[in-house]
Amino acid sequence: MSGTNATNPNSMHEFDAELTNQVFEYMRERLSMPDVPLDFPGDTKVLAEVLSGLIKPEGNPSADVLKLYDEVISRAVVSGDSPRFMAFIPTAPTKAALLFDMIVSCASLQGISWLEAAGSISAENQVLRWMADLSGLPESAGGTFVSGGSAANLAALTVARDSGRQRVHNGKRLPVRIALSQQAHSSIGNSLGILDIEPLIVQTSGYAMTKADLERALAAVDPSEPPVVGVVATAGTTNAGIIDDLAGISEVAREHGMWFHVDAAYGGAGLLAPSVRSQFAGIENADSITMDPHKWWFSPFDVAAILYRNPKLAASVHTQDASYLDVLHEDDSLINPTDLAYHLTRRARGLPLWFSVVVNGTDAYRDAVEASISLTNEVAEYIKADENLELVIEPSLSVVLWRRIGWNAKDYRDLQDRLIESQTAFVTPTSWQGETVGRFAFVHPGTTMDMVKEVFANI
Repeated sequence: MSGTNATNPNSMHEFDAELTNQVFEYMRERLSMPDVPLDFPGDTKVLAEVLSGLIKPEGNPSADVLKLYDEVISRAVVSGDSPRFMAFIPTAPTKAALLFDMIVSCASLQGISWLEAAGSISAENQVLRWMADLSGLPESAGGTFVSGGSAANLAALTVARDSGRQRVHNGKRLPVRIALSQQAHSSIGNSLGILDIEPLIVQTSGYAMTKADLERALAAVDPSEPPVVGVVATAGTTNAGIIDDLAGISEVAREHGMWFHVDAAYGGAGLLAPSVRSQFAGIENADSITMDPHKWWFSPFDVAAILYRNPKLAASVHTQDASYLDVLHEDDSLINPTDLAYHLTRRARGLPLWFSVVVNGTDAYRDAVEASISLTNEVAEYIKADENLELVIEPSLSVVLWRRIGWNAKDYRDLQDRLIESQTAFVTPTSWQGETVGRFAFVHPGTTMDMVKEVFANI
């Protein structure tokens, strides 16, 4: 296949058996790999040279383009779904989720409104209900899937802002503030900047924000300053997996009439694991929760869930009004996914998670999360037993911070380069209390202790 037929403007949309077989064969080979390769960061100059001139009037043979993708482009992307990817927060989509994501794309499934997409919305809502039940939210709770945790946090904080303004300013667009700790994800601060909200930074006595920390911060607020209408707690910080005092913070939020948002983008899957479930006590009191299935819920990129205790309140903030959209809102008993965030057009990105959960069962999800937690604890004990290594803090979920005694920032970066060059692992350092330290993030249930020992063998 090459380019299009100038005499047939529909040629791009007609079935091409050769192209289909080429793509399906590539997908079959990729899916059958026991462990996907890590690959490399890539050289931007080499990539620019390879890509130069590809976009042209007559197009290119599909076999050549697919070969270019396979041998050059894909090799310059570090595979986040490899069990040897231990940096940032990895992803580890199930085979079922990956396969169904192909169906979602192949069928151009969308999830905009009940009028157009009742089937996909019903299935998405089923898996959202499962996540809400795990969180302990009431039957009235609901939500939608957006592109990522940043988008979900922005959607929730928009509702927090407008709800707060309604309560303290009678809906007038006057300044309000939202409280958060220094450990909150960067997307929280970014969202507040977009929303023109000044943050109230809560100084913590330890690593996690507690009830006492929040009370102390609120007591110091000058009455002449903008009121604090919400608070963001974190259930699994990205850097260290720390869980705030959700129960205590929720008590303070209720006492002050504040919106209580929980950012559980990474850590929310811990709700599946009996071994750590107690650490999430209080999440059931949240007004909104962010959880990312493309992190620890084993879905492909890109998908995040935003759950609301009262989705009607969120819809009153996010619903877009336009003449051509009136038909979508004729049934007041139904809330469209487009009414629960700032988006309008959206793909049915929650369906791969739905399909995988329904096919594999919830026990499989529990076991996969527990495997990461078990590995984390084993690695922590291994570090403690090595006289040249130190555990920076006790792990809460599946992130391990460690230091090599005597090392500086360059040593950690050199280790990163050696490991990726040898395809041993992708491990990046991080900063903790101003110090550069090593960091593991375990999400893939296929990551083993032997793989981790290979990392330490390179020190």
